[in-house]
Amino acid sequence: MNAQPHNIAANKQNTNQPAANQEIDLMALFGALIDRKYFIIAVTTLFLLAGIVTAVFSTPIYQATSMIQVEETGGSVPGLDDMAGMFESTSAAITEIELLKSRSVIGEAVDSLKLDIVAKPKLFPFIGGRAFRKFNPTQTNVLAALSFGASSYAWGGEKIKVFRFDVPNYAIGSEYTLVALANNQLALQNPNGETVLTGQVGQELSNGIINLTVRELNARAGTEFSLMRRNRLNTVLDLQADIGASEKGKDSGIINLSLQSADANYAEKVLNKVAAIYVQRNVKRNSAEAQKSLEFLEVQLPEIKQQLEAAEARFNDYQIKRQSINITLETQGVLEQVVKLETQLQELELKRLEMSRKFKKNHPTYQGLLEQVATVKQQRNTLVAEVGKLPKTQQELLRLKRDIEVSNQIYMLLLGKTQELDIVRAGTVGNVRVIDFAEVNRSKPVKPKKALIVVMATLLGGMLAVAIVLVQKAMHKGVEDPAEIEAIGLPVYASVPYSDYQDKLSGFSRIRKTGKAAKANKEKSILALDNPADLSIEALRSLRTSLHFAMMEAKNNVIAISGPSPGVGKSFISVNLAAVLAQSDKKVLIVDADMRKGYLQTQFGLNTKNGLSDYLSGRLNLAEVTDTTLVAGLSVVTRGQIPPNPSELLMHSNFSKFIAEVSALYDLVIIDTPPILAVTDPAIVSAHAGTTLLVTRFGQNHLREIELTRNRFEQNGIDVKGVVFNGVVKKASNAYGYYGYEYKSDE
Repeated sequence: MNAQPHNIAANKQNTNQPAANQEIDLMALFGALIDRKYFIIAVTTLFLLAGIVTAVFSTPIYQATSMIQVEETGGSVPGLDDMAGMFESTSAAITEIELLKSRSVIGEAVDSLKLDIVAKPKLFPFIGGRAFRKFNPTQTNVLAALSFGASSYAWGGEKIKVFRFDVPNYAIGSEYTLVALANNQLALQNPNGETVLTGQVGQELSNGIINLTVRELNARAGTEFSLMRRNRLNTVLDLQADIGASEKGKDSGIINLSLQSADANYAEKVLNKVAAIYVQRNVKRNSAEAQKSLEFLEVQLPEIKQQLEAAEARFNDYQIKRQSINITLETQGVLEQVVKLETQLQELELKRLEMSRKFKKNHPTYQGLLEQVATVKQQRNTLVAEVGKLPKTQQELLRLKRDIEVSNQIYMLLLGKTQELDIVRAGTVGNVRVIDFAEVNRSKPVKPKKALIVVMATLLGGMLAVAIVLVQKAMHKGVEDPAEIEAIGLPVYASVPYSDYQDKLSGFSRIRKTGKAAKANKEKSILALDNPADLSIEALRSLRTSLHFAMMEAKNNVIAISGPSPGVGKSFISVNLAAVLAQSDKKVLIVDADMRKGYLQTQFGLNTKNGLSDYLSGRLNLAEVTDTTLVAGLSVVTRGQIPPNPSELLMHSNFSKFIAEVSALYDLVIIDTPPILAVTDPAIVSAHAGTTLLVTRFGQNHLREIELTRNRFEQNGIDVKGVVFNGVVKKASNAYGYYGYEYKSDE
């Protein structure tokens, strides 16, 4: 009946556990950042300095801007102006932008300015660009002084102007080197460093394959210039992409042009040239209609003139033949009407030709003009029919005179039209015009944004440092919280803080972040004696109290101390724990069972070479291998001479005898053993001990490693009593430990 409430309580506990774990994880991450604050500050400062250097030495980019107006052409249909907004229509500016950025316009600018020829001085790496830009000569053709003795680089004031540079197709895009020589001479080297041309500045140089003409060169002897002939199409396409064109507002007809470049003069020159070519082509496009009509009339005028001269000749010949017969008044009246109709008919015919280029034949306007032509022709035919009633002589005179008058009227009409179209063509200005010519604000480059670069570099450095710390935190699985050890069923008897004072005694150089240490010198001092108030010793006193209760049910008074791996501080714990136990009026023996690398003799300042191995081999007895120490009540058995078979010696019956003897003679026996994961000696020793303790190191031993250590002992039938968590470093995430409760005596 009581099982259900118990399960409910367990479920509630499990439900709250993820939130607690999440909070602990967040605090651990935050603590890791605080612990590595100096690393984060260092990396962020490094990126800050890199951002400042980049901002200072970056090449400034200038922007040239220009403005063009596109005017409306033609009027709308009367009465439909209000309906124009009901239909979507393409802005005229959009069309003009596409024309402006066409390959035709850009290509003409490239050819005119020779933009496919790239010639620039070679600059010293990294700092050369800033030095070149900062040089402001007070006179023309003055060069900056050399720096670092690098005479092949340009330092300021160097100029070059290449008029022609022709190379074979396979060499397009290859970088040539032009070297300035003394006496206004130059040499051209191919990409392989071979000299292919030499000569004088201003002369046309050629070797049959490469043609070069340098119009201007201002540089000291030895200065090198980079020379390249780019692919024309690629140059056009790149310039198309670089030139920005956009309409200001909707249907405003205002086009803003922009071009960015490190050379302000280049940006202005190119943008003005493109705008000029575009305006010129617009004028030609708008005057094309007048030009075509003018060309047509220029072809017709000579023919009409010949017809007029021929008609006058025939009329004169007929008068001479008929002995100066004149036209009667009646015939004169008919003649004037016929000439008027013929002239009107010719004007309509010109209009028809003009409309035929604008409208289709079924267009109402074109059809209306055809009806007018038909009406005039009918009127003319009616008059011509009346002429047939006149005498033959008058009919002939009328016909000849009509030819003269009509040809004369048509000739004068075409001549007037020609002059009118010539004036229209000459006066055409196009529907686009440049409002603002290209100009660059040299005091404010558009790039780089120096403040933004510094800020972004600083943020990047900070984020990168934080990311590194978090990744290291995620990858480093060393246990830093004793609660993790207790979670796997091993009680933690004591958390021993790292002692800076011990560093001074032992001469260890340690790395707190990894918990690893390099042994530099072995002093003959014990921390429990030299600084008994140290936090580490206080923790060992707490361990002494815990052991008092833990050993009540132990089979003997022997304590075996081991660890997962070397460097966890087993000897430090063993020696100082033994000293603390001895100071409590206990008779204590500490045994160095690490017969491979043990060094307890140095801790106590002993020179003896006799120890445990000598006893186990039967060469010496217990009294001969036991030494007294400066600590009252504390004796020590060192490792002795290094044997070839330490494990076999420990398995000998002499070791059981040794345990029985020392257990009877001393209140407590502490045995310092090697790491269990390295050798099997600790398992052999712990089989004779009543209590087995593990020493793990803060941030060094992984939880899996500790579990494997416990399993190794359990496989040999040994129960690990508890863990001593050694080398705890003060961090933001564990400030609640002994560091937080330090309690010193007043001096």
